[in-house]
Amino acid sequence: MTSTGAGLRWGILGAARIGRALIPAIRAAGGEVTFLGVREPNAERARDYAAEWNIPVVGSYADALASDVDAIYNPLPNDLHLPMTRDTLRAGKHALTEKPFTLNAAEAAELEREAQSAGRVLLEAFAYRFQPHVERIVELVRGGELGEIRAFRGAFGFPLTNPDDFRWDASKGGGALFDVGTYPVNLMRLLLGEPQSVTARARWTEGGTASGVDMGLSAVLDYPQASASIDCAFDWGDTATQRLTVIGTQGTLDMSGVFHSNTAEPSTFTLTNAAGTTQETFGPFNAYAGMVAHFQRVALGQEAALYPPSDAVAHARVLDALYASARTGERVDIHGS
Repeated sequence: MTSTGAGLRWGILGAARIGRALIPAIRAAGGEVTFLGVREPNAERARDYAAEWNIPVVGSYADALASDVDAIYNPLPNDLHLPMTRDTLRAGKHALTEKPFTLNAAEAAELEREAQSAGRVLLEAFAYRFQPHVERIVELVRGGELGEIRAFRGAFGFPLTNPDDFRWDASKGGGALFDVGTYPVNLMRLLLGEPQSVTARARWTEGGTASGVDMGLSAVLDYPQASASIDCAFDWGDTATQRLTVIGTQGTLDMSGVFHSNTAEPSTFTLTNAAGTTQETFGPFNAYAGMVAHFQRVALGQEAALYPPSDAVAHARVLDALYASARTGERVDIHGS
């Protein structure tokens, strides 16, 4: 296969809304989007999407995997992340897969093995991790500027009002934890490492734990010297809510909007310690482009992966425990953490 030098040749699976963020990010990172793979290649929506974004070729999912591209971006509904990413790797393509990586840790481990066997790059698409403000928060916490961390509080929710959205469908891997709660869990792991156990409660749609999805979930995650809490929902107010608080023995950090992946306005967090209260501000930044640029450099052998598939497996293990606790009401230990 061929690359474009600074970047790669990309295929996109599906005409998802999130693709509208990734296509310009790929181009900004020096890549080229050459193929749109969709379920119905002749559908008017697919043709209009390709025309809007100037994607030269439209075909089926299988056509995309057989095409002369280097990498595939998979933003399909959650239940298609495993099969289509597996097929991508077996076709010899690098794979950038939307979160949730898979529906459980066993599936995530399967994709890790497939990537190792194929010798291809595989990344879960948490673009927010590439924001400068997140890199700075990681530096502060890991560097000890807040002292020993005692508490982490993360929240992400928004009103999901479309009743036909696949995220309301349990058979497609719907639910608030998979869609938005996964972000504070991911940042918690980035800052504190792997939790030892979790206790979770959820509000379920009709059908409850048997056939419903979690419209909201709250949890406590245990560390040896700290406690973390996360909240997520599809039914909070009229707008999206994103909050982070990290409390240490020597200071506290607070931020709103921490999980935004493409900031058009400056972002700011507040740091409070014995010296008083200060703010750090960061300019607008497209973390989608930052993520793609890193992915491409890894694929081209220019740098090591910051987040190898093993990280996605560990993350899925925590999500598994949260769902198990929410369904049973019991505390669940996390094995392998």
